[in-house]
Amino acid sequence: MYNIPFTQINWTQVEKTAHAGTRGTATWQTLNLGGLRIRIVEYSPDYLADHWCLKGHIVQCLEGSFISEMKDGTTFSLSKGMTYVVSDDLSTHRSISAEGVKLLIIDGDFLKPIAG
Repeated sequence: MYNIPFTQINWTQVEKTAHAGTRGTATWQTLNLGGLRIRIVEYSPDYLADHWCLKGHIVQCLEGSFISEMKDGTTFSLSKGMTYVVSDDLSTHRSISAEGVKLLIIDGDFLKPIAG
């Protein structure tokens, strides 16, 4: 469990870092609070992630649209106002964006599967 104090985030003051995709660029603004990571992520037009991801996320589409492609070929399209949620190790996915997109992404230890 976490004890996170009230934290106001002014995203205009959070450094941007660039991450190259197979095509295009992802720009991240990241805040780490222990085992919790909160990011604003923007994919450039014609973006294709450079990796398949097993990590769990809560993803809120703030602007634009993108596709989450599963390794089995299934795709899910998200546009402004839509969200997806998945725990760690429950899907293998990557992001694709034709026009570019702005996302709020929250992930961390709380998304690890429950040991059974």
